[in-house]
Amino acid sequence: MPALPVNEMKVFLPAKDYRLSKAFYTDLGFDLAWEAPEQNMAKFAIGSQMFMLHDWYEKNVAELMYMHILVPDVGQWWEHVLNQKLADRYPIKTEPPDDREWGIRDFVLFDPSGVLWRIGQVIDSSSSE
Repeated sequence: MPALPVNEMKVFLPAKDYRLSKAFYTDLGFDLAWEAPEQNMAKFAIGSQMFMLHDWYEKNVAELMYMHILVPDVGQWWEHVLNQKLADRYPIKTEPPDDREWGIRDFVLFDPSGVLWRIGQVIDSSSSE
């Protein structure tokens, strides 16, 4: 089968409170790249990485959503979350960075709708010996 070209692929995330989620993702560090206000839908991006936020919420679906991003410096991201006081300003849950047995140092963040994010970086497995 020949390789089929793809220009872009992105996930749609649910928003229990669309306005709150838009503010949260902006404060987390994403750029609001595009919005269709009449449809309550927005595209958020950092560089070429993006996702769509939609004003639609189903608890069972939100709890199944799992986002994983790799960054060059997970400590910088964690400090940003702390400095922005996101856990004080939004109904979110966080867990501090930790080294995982699968070779990633990451932290856990549940967004205002309950979507799980793991933000991490690859670690050198030889450094943990």
